[in-house]
Amino acid sequence: MTNTKGKRRGTRYMFSRPFRKHGVVPLATYMRIYKKGDIVDIKGMGTVQQGMPHKCYHGKTGRVYNITQHAVGIIVNKQVKGKILAKKINVRIEHIKHSKSRDSFLQRVKENERKKKEAKEKGTWVELKRQVSTKISFRIRDHCCWSERQLDIILLILSLPHPEKRTL
Repeated sequence: MTNTKGKRRGTRYMFSRPFRKHGVVPLATYMRIYKKGDIVDIKGMGTVQQGMPHKCYHGKTGRVYNITQHAVGIIVNKQVKGKILAKKINVRIEHIKHSKSRDSFLQRVKENERKKKEAKEKGTWVELKRQVSTKISFRIRDHCCWSERQLDIILLILSLPHPEKRTL
């Protein structure tokens, strides 16, 4: 057989619905509110053919720039040969959901604000920068061809407190 070049070529599993999730789309999908600037994940839903994104956008994350009655305009980065282009696509709301990629950042900001407030009340200084975990340091040790002495120096530097706040 010839190799066809259709829009949905190779999407047998990509656009299929999960086990026991076939049929009518849940109403919660339509009740979600999207605003300009929201970060959304694109995932094509096979039960709704209208407004489905092209397969190259499946799994991508973009930012909402336009909202209409039935669809949402999204700006997504797409790599074309050596360039990364910002593409504007229109997708129905069945095929998108709010992204959780920013949640960890917002949670960290909230935690830092709490730490700052506590430190201000006590009159102390608090370290807000993220520290390198020991797991990462072991990964550095395992996958590099540095000598033990060089690794010990790197790990010592990483474990030191902030240079401006260091007490001798």
